[in-house]
Amino acid sequence: MSHVGVPRGTARKRRSLALLTTGVLTLPVLAGCSSDDGATGATAPQDVAVAARNLVAEGGTVNWAVDALPTTLNAFQADADSTTTRITGALLPTLFPLDAKGRPQLNQDYLESAKVVESEPRQVVLYRLNQQAVWSDGREIGAPDFAAQWRALSGKDSAFWTARNAGYERIEKIERGADDFEVRVTFAKPYADWRSLFSPLYPRDVTGSPDAFNDGARTTLKATSGPFRLRGVDKAKGEVALVRNPRWWGNSAKLDSLVFRAVAPKDRTGALAAGRVDVADVDAASAHRIAQAAGGKGADGQPLAQGPGAGEGPAAALRSWAVAHGSNAKNADAARAAREKTRAAADTYAAEQAGLRAYVVRKSLEPAYTQLALNGESGPLADDRVRRAVARALNRQELVDTVLGPLGLPARPLGSHLALAGQPAYKDSSDALGGQDTEVAQALLADAGWTPEGAVEKPDGTKAGSEAGKKDAEKEAGKAAKKDAEKEAGKDVEKKDAEKKGTGTAGGNAGSGDGKTGDGADRREPAPDDGLYIVGDDKPGDGDPAGGATDVLAPAPAAAFHSSVLLRQAGYLSESGISEDVPSRASAQDKRPGGAAGAYAPAGTAAPARAADGRRGPLGKDGKPLTLRFVLPSGPGSEPLRSVGDKISAMLESVGIRTEITKVSDESYFQDHIASGDYDLALYSWPATAYPATDDRPIFAKPVPATDGSLLVEQNYTRVGTDHIDQLFDQAVSELDEDAARDLMKQADARIWAAAGSIPLYQRPQLVAVNRKLANVGAFGFGAPHYQDIGFKKPQAAGAPANKKK
Repeated sequence: MSHVGVPRGTARKRRSLALLTTGVLTLPVLAGCSSDDGATGATAPQDVAVAARNLVAEGGTVNWAVDALPTTLNAFQADADSTTTRITGALLPTLFPLDAKGRPQLNQDYLESAKVVESEPRQVVLYRLNQQAVWSDGREIGAPDFAAQWRALSGKDSAFWTARNAGYERIEKIERGADDFEVRVTFAKPYADWRSLFSPLYPRDVTGSPDAFNDGARTTLKATSGPFRLRGVDKAKGEVALVRNPRWWGNSAKLDSLVFRAVAPKDRTGALAAGRVDVADVDAASAHRIAQAAGGKGADGQPLAQGPGAGEGPAAALRSWAVAHGSNAKNADAARAAREKTRAAADTYAAEQAGLRAYVVRKSLEPAYTQLALNGESGPLADDRVRRAVARALNRQELVDTVLGPLGLPARPLGSHLALAGQPAYKDSSDALGGQDTEVAQALLADAGWTPEGAVEKPDGTKAGSEAGKKDAEKEAGKAAKKDAEKEAGKDVEKKDAEKKGTGTAGGNAGSGDGKTGDGADRREPAPDDGLYIVGDDKPGDGDPAGGATDVLAPAPAAAFHSSVLLRQAGYLSESGISEDVPSRASAQDKRPGGAAGAYAPAGTAAPARAADGRRGPLGKDGKPLTLRFVLPSGPGSEPLRSVGDKISAMLESVGIRTEITKVSDESYFQDHIASGDYDLALYSWPATAYPATDDRPIFAKPVPATDGSLLVEQNYTRVGTDHIDQLFDQAVSELDEDAARDLMKQADARIWAAAGSIPLYQRPQLVAVNRKLANVGAFGFGAPHYQDIGFKKPQAAGAPANKKK
């Protein structure tokens, strides 16, 4: 893709495309869920069947389902994925794993202490290692391992094929401290997120040479340092087997072995029912079946109807029997075959349900969020007024209810791009843009030149959307919005308060560098096999298949998968003195309480009239309709995502914005459409991070022109950014005062909201099927698993059958 680039030296490790479930089902409300959003938002706790170690039996094997075998065991290579992270978490040191609230915590298995001991003239961090910490080959963990990893990841030697160098490029030198158990790291430039470094930590045998780094660690790790060690990777069986590490100095692993087994999401239910896996992320449909298998009853106290043929009423069953036993031989044969097929399917289903009774669904909120992305590179969304209008047309609560409500999980819209509910730094900054307001959305569109009259080509040469057309629209039905805007124009006190908060400077440029506010002429035509229909025109018939249930997870910055430091607090704009590149139209009179300058049309801008049925007429400019291309995945498992997309389209239609919904294959969705910029609207997700100044900067960095005329966008696939947002990230990553760094991130988040390039919707649900006999495993939420504590529960009474599996 010529217009997507990653500048050398700023590359980030990217997670491979993953589809994760966001299905809807009815399950009992999770005990302990809180709907109090207070300072941390709506949260759900971990659901991991906590048990003290003395209640967990020794021995046994747990089979853990993963999507596929990892292509590499080197977490710093470009093709490392979530499975790489899961496996290395049990094998290698993580110095600052995250706790259940997403906070980095010092890992006492590896460190006695770690702190900044000097800040002037250079930042110096002193690590004091656990004196028992050794690699599985018996060698002590020490400064040579830290130094080798720094040299491999610093970006100074291109022979190392590394996907990121964030933070490592700021290190000046690494030295042995007062003894072999001290490591002294000196930074050339201050680095606030220093806790994100050296996790996972690899032995110098892996990072000491390009050959070992590039190839040697892809399929094996000769030396590890965790509660488990690597027994081997069996590609034929699709398994990665770990066994208890005899040299582990901490709490001994309860399990004899831990096997990560490749099982495609569509095959998870069958694998669970057959007992081939003990732990598996599942979609909503599978979770619902497990809940039913556990003994769900209907309102009349009878077992719930389920499985093949369960929806067939008595009359239909009688007709089927009559045909199967009738005089028409041909029809009877067909009917008998159909009945036999249904009976066989029902028997299979019943057998699977019996197997699923061994499992329980653990659920929480995943450390990732789904957003609506608005591509601001060209077309109508290059105009920040149109982006804001789209945002103000959305009822985010309704969208959240669609996904989270039926799951019994806290259903609150996410208020931050840089922290998730449950993290101490979470703060709702959405007021920098404002909530749903149809009249404001319409006024913004009118100010941008999109009017009902503009949708019709003028025969006399008069441009659609001209002053004459606007006056006619104002005459017909703009009084409500006009009156509202005029009411606000004279409120000097409120205006000063808003300016004091800083909300009056949160404009946002499209970041395309060309200033275009096009009419969609640059939009690519959908591929011939794309599923395309236009919301606002004739809709597809009821036969349009719905599909299954998933969310698309965007490639993520590396440190989002490695535990570590500094959580920042996202919030409102504050006084900063830093200039922002704000469009000139964002004057003080455009402000309203709860919104940033530029988020509203100027006073006196009329909203177009409603049709008789309450809907807005289609809008246009210069005879071309306002139509946005909404790209969604089409594969099995994506139905909830498409359901959210359909609701968004209906909301936009109500303000006069048409959407072309284009359904594309899951394989091409991200790489061929999101990353390449071939979309106007799209839904995808980002994982959470404890280090937004490092990890989120490339997601929101202002695109810059390349020498060939293309855009270098890093991971900012919306192509929307500002110089001021970049300045705030740059300041925060160098700010060693944690309170000051959090304040800078609060300001950045509010400005990201105001730029309206991406609209956070909801934190994603996490559904995990777990063997009922297992303890200390399930839906971990933010927290990192304690692999040494996972195991089978001890029998609760004398003479009870053994729980553990051999």
